[in-house]
Amino acid sequence: MASEHTVLQFSSSSSPSSLSAKVHPLVIFNICDCYVRRPDQAERVIGTLLGSVLPDGTVDIRNSYAVPHNEAAGQVALDIEYHHNMLIFHQKVNPKEVIVGWYSTGLGVNGGSQLIHEFYSREVPNPVHLTVDTGFRNGEGTIKAYVSVNLSLGDRQLAAQFQEISLDLRMIEAERVGFDILKTTAVDKIPSDLDGMEASMERLLALIDDVYKYVDNVVEGNIAPDNNIGRYIADTLASVPKLSSTAFDKLVNDSLQDHLLLLYLSSITRTQLSLAENLNTAAQIL
Repeated sequence: MASEHTVLQFSSSSSPSSLSAKVHPLVIFNICDCYVRRPDQAERVIGTLLGSVLPDGTVDIRNSYAVPHNEAAGQVALDIEYHHNMLIFHQKVNPKEVIVGWYSTGLGVNGGSQLIHEFYSREVPNPVHLTVDTGFRNGEGTIKAYVSVNLSLGDRQLAAQFQEISLDLRMIEAERVGFDILKTTAVDKIPSDLDGMEASMERLLALIDDVYKYVDNVVEGNIAPDNNIGRYIADTLASVPKLSSTAFDKLVNDSLQDHLLLLYLSSITRTQLSLAENLNTAAQIL
């Protein structure tokens, strides 16, 4: 006769290993801004994540807003009315954005995180918990995503545990320049467009150098070739337009002239506005 065993197991609507999330840079910037503006006595800020679930099951986090709260002696108090009003306002602007989870600042989760997660579990099934280290220790931003899974013994639920899921933070080059400045936490001045272009070109040159080294190592037999990397390199080279040096110089010069013309027109516009404002003020005095 086979013996029966009670199995200790995790249960959730989906396996954590199969779940993933994608967060847009706007969300990170918004969270850091809310952290800077937090009340003096607050150690962290929390808020609601908005977005959608893509057809492949990935949680796409596109927006967020902070929710006032108080934490003391293991208890958490949320301003639920404020949360619901903000949700209504956001959905008037973009009705496709729904609640997908919540965020908090700091490293990892703490004792109050489970209480907050239980509230958002009533708002949306299987919410995502996003944590953002606003301290940017060692110049790096630790951003992680979690879901809650239930620990059960037989038919009895014992507790819930946060498990980390895959998180994708994709940025266009302009957003990456801003994110790099944000990680610095202290800068003398905001870089100009030329400074941002210089940083982008340096990063591009470093990537090209890495590709050169990889190709040389493959050709010399130092490392095994990877067909996927080879296809990516071939597709990248195929996307570069074939231009002669003369045509490329003309294209750059034409773009530069257009940019200088816009700067000139904007300067004239500012001068005209300033002149009109001064004349209006003089007319009122007279």
